[in-house]
Amino acid sequence: MNDYQRLSNNHDLNLPSWGPYAKQYIGISHINDASKGVRFDLSLMPGFYRRKIDIPNVLWESGYHPWEASPDFSHFSHRHEMEWKDRVYADISFTRIDEQSRLIRVNFANQTEHPQNLVLHAMASLQPPRLAGHGEVQIFAEARLPEGAKWVDALDCKELVFAKPRPANGLVYDGLSRGEIRGQHFTGGSAIGGPFGTDAGDMLRYEINLDTSLKDAVFLLRGQAIRGAELELRLGEQEYLLHLEPSGCLTLSELHIGSLPAGKLAVSLRTRSANPIVLDSFTFVEQQTSKEATFVDLPWHIEPELLEGPVPGSLILHYPDNPCYYGLLWNYPDAEIRQFRTDELDQFARHTVHNHVSAVLHGNGNGHYTNVFMRPIPLNPASSLVLHGMVCGGTLEEVQNRLASFALDASACESIYQMERRKLESAPAYPSGDRFAFSQQLMRATLLTNTVFPVYTKRQFIRHNTPGRWWDSLYTWDSGFIGLGFADLDDSRAMDCLNAYMTEPGDPEAAFIHHGSPVPVQHYLFQELWNRKQSPDFFNYFYPRLRQYYLFLAGKINGSTTDVFETGLLQTWDYFYNSGGWDDYPPQKHVHEQNLGPIAASVITTSQLIRIAKILKMAAETSNHYQMDIREYDKDIGRWSDALNSYAWDEEAGYYGYVLHNDKGEYEGLLRHGSGTNYNQGMDGLYPLVAGICDKDRAHRLIDALFDEQRFWTPIGLSTVDQSAPYYRADGYWNGAVWMPHQWFFWKTMFDYGYPDLAYRIAITALELWKRETEATYNCYEHFIVQSGRGAGWHQFGGLSAPVVNWFASYYELGKVTTGFNVWMLEQYCKDDYTEYRAAFHYAGQSDQPFHIRVNLADGLSYEAAGTGCDVICSCHPNGGVDLIISNCLPQASLWIRPV
Repeated sequence: MNDYQRLSNNHDLNLPSWGPYAKQYIGISHINDASKGVRFDLSLMPGFYRRKIDIPNVLWESGYHPWEASPDFSHFSHRHEMEWKDRVYADISFTRIDEQSRLIRVNFANQTEHPQNLVLHAMASLQPPRLAGHGEVQIFAEARLPEGAKWVDALDCKELVFAKPRPANGLVYDGLSRGEIRGQHFTGGSAIGGPFGTDAGDMLRYEINLDTSLKDAVFLLRGQAIRGAELELRLGEQEYLLHLEPSGCLTLSELHIGSLPAGKLAVSLRTRSANPIVLDSFTFVEQQTSKEATFVDLPWHIEPELLEGPVPGSLILHYPDNPCYYGLLWNYPDAEIRQFRTDELDQFARHTVHNHVSAVLHGNGNGHYTNVFMRPIPLNPASSLVLHGMVCGGTLEEVQNRLASFALDASACESIYQMERRKLESAPAYPSGDRFAFSQQLMRATLLTNTVFPVYTKRQFIRHNTPGRWWDSLYTWDSGFIGLGFADLDDSRAMDCLNAYMTEPGDPEAAFIHHGSPVPVQHYLFQELWNRKQSPDFFNYFYPRLRQYYLFLAGKINGSTTDVFETGLLQTWDYFYNSGGWDDYPPQKHVHEQNLGPIAASVITTSQLIRIAKILKMAAETSNHYQMDIREYDKDIGRWSDALNSYAWDEEAGYYGYVLHNDKGEYEGLLRHGSGTNYNQGMDGLYPLVAGICDKDRAHRLIDALFDEQRFWTPIGLSTVDQSAPYYRADGYWNGAVWMPHQWFFWKTMFDYGYPDLAYRIAITALELWKRETEATYNCYEHFIVQSGRGAGWHQFGGLSAPVVNWFASYYELGKVTTGFNVWMLEQYCKDDYTEYRAAFHYAGQSDQPFHIRVNLADGLSYEAAGTGCDVICSCHPNGGVDLIISNCLPQASLWIRPV
């Protein structure tokens, strides 16, 4: 089976069962059975003896920092700051021994002038899945039915048809099924609900197979209708009427059917009333045994049986109903086994820190932690101490054997640790980039380890790359940038990240996995990954899926409502309030406050569709299989370009504005601020530059605005909103702040317009900013405040801040090739010693528009370059790298670079 067969219909990540998947306290987690959504967590919590315990909660700043990580999680570590900054700390790492066991290493350091008495708590727990947004443990029900009964999950319908079409029918949020809701007491955790039943005529269709005939069948429907409801049941050609009594909980409604032969049976349920309904499942059963049909909540057995390990300093945990046993091994002699009966440690463990007597500490009783309490751990001034341990899983015999055979010999443990840690070595880079090494280390660790389990989508629990653990969910545009960051760290992680948001061609309910702002960053990730290796298998797998994604945003499939205006401009308000990820962006905020969504079109949506149409067109032009798509892309690009330039351009302001329409979808005017100025004096107003649809004079005008220190350019990078605009704010979330993602788009655009100095200015400013903040705080922030230049927002952010990885690679990593959006690589060759480079490429820009390509070849040499089908001017950057300015380029061209 190749990678692409594995990817199909699979949104999970190709990562080991052991990893940093926790959602409560950082450490290491194990996934024994992904289908159940259950996770085993082990967190190591340092502290001061009889003083305090540091609880590394993942949901707020709690004193720990992602420190190191390899892409495959064979090694990762966190620094726990016990006394800021680096005075007393613990570096806690988890390192692969084999598939079922991990080495634990704790390096305590005391860099003060005083001796310290420390402690270490190993906290083990079993964590069931929780309802998204609620934090409640999700309770599942089980159907217990008499022999011969036929049970059908309501979600297993052939089709759900709403009487009134809904915009989200073909793009159900979070990859859920149409009408699917997650909740308590459902079999499988899901039911049909939400809008279902709010209109008479909503219908569910099923095709089932009765294994045995029923002589006197009863139809049992498990559901809920708070105000009561009527359903029309059709079995083949027979119709029945089922009345649901008003109820505040799930109940069984019964309908006598009579004889039902074995075999295939078409079943439909149609609402006769306009009342919301929840449908969990239905059953066909013989009437005489129908009372035996029951639904029972399944308990979560989260308190383990504690078994003595085979050697001193070992313990085995076995959770009921879980076939996996877990073994713990430690090498510190002064240890005690305790139990915390609570679901949180942030308050309870701190509150009981002075309880030195009880072996069982009773909290709220809603959870359980097994505690290996190592204490006291004395540490002299200016000294360090390394402790080792091991955690493993498997059958009882396997765990006993691992615990008995693994010697916690310091030398052997250090050998394992160092061997896996060597995988952290980054790609060769120019010495001029050494000053950014630590800030890049922290970004890599944060980006790679922001991975959680479980997240639910497409009826499966998956591991998922999250922008930050505070967002326990999917996030489409953030994950595009996570994938772009991975593209310069690990190809397989990048490809998995891209695939997580792809759906099978023809999927009627999800053209792609959608959560949050519909900015199609996945298409840019596709281009980046293609330009690296030019794999035909990669192309053939992802192109049709990305085309489906594009067609939906273009308003062409699955009932999409993005294309509703006569002007041809696109809007996505039916799918999310946020057009560009910029939550409080002024015109967007105003549109929603004034309920203008039905008549307003932002600029970024149409601009993004133009750019990804150009990317897909380049892809189709270089493939024999998709030539028929090219004409459609050309037509779309022309239509949308004309729309933006005809309706959105504001000559006086020098911006493209939000376009307002009348009730017929016809042009009415531009959205203006109360002062009369264009309301879109921000990045949205410049996005046709990214789309590449501006004439030269207009492009120069927009580029001048970008780098004008009175407008967009600040000492820390590009502001999201023009600083001279009357609605610019210093205290906004996006308004008055510098973020990395949109800077990435404008940085790449400078390559398309042939401005290497301006591209470098964006990148180096961001890298310097990132360096200053991470070195000061060890945090990887969301955004930066223009007034102070300091970081803000989530402190362990790996999503929209990921471009700092790309900028470092583009200017310092040997062998890295960077282009704008108009270049589609056909083939490349770079000599192993980085002294020669050749490429053939397809160019989609204007032939008279010079553009920039950067190639990081070996430092200390002079290079010459030449092209076929293009003119090439070559120069060496003072910090390393070869900058090429290419002009008079034909659609098919090639170039070479070699030492003089």
